[in-house]
Amino acid sequence: MATLTLDQQLALLLQGTEYGDANLARAMENELRAKLAEGRPLRVYCGYDPRTADLHLGHTITMRKLRQFQELGHEVTFLIGSYTSLVGDPSDKDKTRPVLTPDEVNRNSETYAGQAFRILDPKKTRIRHNGEWLADLKLLDVIKLGQSFTLQQFLDRENFAKRWRKGEPIFLQETFYALMQGYDAVAQQTDVQVGGTDQLFNIVTAGRKLQEAFGQRPQVAIIMGILPGTDGVVKMSKSLGNHIPLNTTAEDMFGKVMSVPDVAMPKFFRLATRWTPDKIAEVETSLASGAHPRDVKMLLAWELVSSFYGDAAAAAAQEHFRTVFQKGGAPDEVPTIQLIGSPKLVDFLAANDLVKSKNEARRLIEQGGVKLEGQTVADVNAVASAGLLQVGKRMFVKLER
Repeated sequence: MATLTLDQQLALLLQGTEYGDANLARAMENELRAKLAEGRPLRVYCGYDPRTADLHLGHTITMRKLRQFQELGHEVTFLIGSYTSLVGDPSDKDKTRPVLTPDEVNRNSETYAGQAFRILDPKKTRIRHNGEWLADLKLLDVIKLGQSFTLQQFLDRENFAKRWRKGEPIFLQETFYALMQGYDAVAQQTDVQVGGTDQLFNIVTAGRKLQEAFGQRPQVAIIMGILPGTDGVVKMSKSLGNHIPLNTTAEDMFGKVMSVPDVAMPKFFRLATRWTPDKIAEVETSLASGAHPRDVKMLLAWELVSSFYGDAAAAAAQEHFRTVFQKGGAPDEVPTIQLIGSPKLVDFLAANDLVKSKNEARRLIEQGGVKLEGQTVADVNAVASAGLLQVGKRMFVKLER
């Protein structure tokens, strides 16, 4: 990254942050400015609880921010919450998270680093597990951590308050999570911690307070906004079906980005791309000056696919999108499946994982979403036959005997 002035560094590092409080935002900006002005590499980290092995674009927002710190010469730690994940962060949940076993945590952790290194520089990334220090805490240590907080502070949190009003259980170990994450900052003597808006209490209240209790200078909180899903409304989530997975094809990622509503594009600009504040301003100016949203979204899709798969894959994915979706054609290369016998199309689709279930196959056919040789299949009892089969908007396979 070219040499940036202090103001340019601040603008880049604060891009996409959301604090929900103007005074807190100013305080964090002033503290970050002061630390950057010291001219030393800052100790920066973000923690990731490996509760799932499948990451999506929403998980990468904080990783992008860590990469920016790396490119400015700071020391970045990718912290795997090997101990905090045993509790489960209750911050954005209205009910208790299921407790993972150590084996589940270890299995999920194995895939995390590999996926993270698609964004982070592996040569500049330190990977640690918070079990390194949390496993050594004794009961007296935990009591000392708890002396910095009151029960009222936890019950004032929206998710706890809601459950309290409903008479739903709040288990004691759920209050441990903030203490454990706060102690992560103490153990690493952190200068800057990156997290999402759902981490505001854990980073600002717990982390900074515990650092002060241990005689440390409190960390700067870089609180990132939450990326919406492909519906453009709610948080990107695999369970909601509005996510863009990392372990997918370049063509699929390009198509999913193109399905994002126009109104959500600015969020994606600020949170998910490598673009600088100046580049984002340039793109938004072109939109305001009459550029077609579709063309701007093409730039966004190219940027995201390129950042994960490279320019050549982005070019191929763009051409695939234009061929399939804008021109109504089929891609040049499609997988081939050998037809054996004369199975019903519903059975064939499910057996070859082209749909999740026979019910989905029937529903897709009833909605006109299956075509054979360009002709819509209308009969749910139709038999599979040789030819080019289109399933939904994006999937093409060639059936041969």
